Amino acid sequence: MKGKYMAYVGSYSYTGKAKGISVFDVDVEKGLFLPRCEEEVNNASYLVASSDGKTLYSIADEGVVSFRILENGSLAKLNTAGIRGMRGCHLSTDKEDKYLFVSGFHDGKSTVLRLNKDGSVGEIVDGVYHKGLGSVAERSFRPHVSCTRRTPDGKFVMVADSGIDQVKIYRFNEKDEKLALVDAIRCDLESAPKCFRFSSDGKFIYLLYELKNVIDVFTYETGGRVPKIEKIQTISTTGGQKMSQLTAACSMRFSTHEDYLYCGNAGDNSIGIFKRDKETGLLDFLCCLPVSGDYPKDIAVFPDDKHIASINHGGNISFFHVDYEKKLMIMSGKSIKIDEPNSCVFVKVR
Repeated sequence: MKGKYMAYVGSYSYTGKAKGISVFDVDVEKGLFLPRCEEEVNNASYLVASSDGKTLYSIADEGVVSFRILENGSLAKLNTAGIRGMRGCHLSTDKEDKYLFVSGFHDGKSTVLRLNKDGSVGEIVDGVYHKGLGSVAERSFRPHVSCTRRTPDGKFVMVADSGIDQVKIYRFNEKDEKLALVDAIRCDLESAPKCFRFSSDGKFIYLLYELKNVIDVFTYETGGRVPKIEKIQTISTTGGQKMSQLTAACSMRFSTHEDYLYCGNAGDNSIGIFKRDKETGLLDFLCCLPVSGDYPKDIAVFPDDKHIASINHGGNISFFHVDYEKKLMIMSGKSIKIDEPNSCVFVKVR
């Protein structure tokens, strides 16, 4: 936990005053962000840092943009790369920072780009368009790729599609660099699988549903042709508390040591907190409390695991101290106003 931390917040810049990426110094002890500067990016709707913490990647209208993270936490632009499709909504890298995976909500496309040794974005190595029909007009009647990640074993790529209610599983290796469909998790109709995360040991998958408002927990075992995936738990994103008809689960993060999992709920404008058993992977509901803002699009977990920031798309970032014993979230400071924030990344600078 010792050291200097930065927070980078990506915002839409269609309207309002946000330029794209807001750069903040982090006060870990108080659980607050201290504004430093902004970096201009056309609608930086999602950010991700490289696994080594040296590079920041951002969605942009023109594709993706890469930045070198300097020793003082400032950003220096490396390059911009196109994705040969409509603008993306989600980014991820693999643990060795060899590839960048871009999810396309609008065109149902998942794109894989090679990363250069200096962190800049290289050429496209492959991309797939999903096909099929959903069931809800204007919401999920066609493919909407919302999350793409390489599996921890490096053998497969999993792609969540909230439009056709599936998580497709592709075989992927560095020799062929091609996505080959081998299996799929077929989710409930109109459940809208939005995003998923792997535990760091690679044994469990946590899948969040935007319309069904639950988290499914799966065990994961690698395989030759296909991985072995089994569901072991389904738990409400609000822990069974009454939800409004407008509730939509929209964000999910682990604590630093993965002892806890946090889920943001739009509509209810709340965050659910769950205790995680590292051995079994199962979740135990602790609390679900309001975030003092609208549409908690992302959750930033401070490196001390004692504080969180709710990235509220409605126009602010709110800060909380988490008391796990008393099952409470207590505001730890004044909210920061920011236009349409959408994503937040913590990075420990050198």
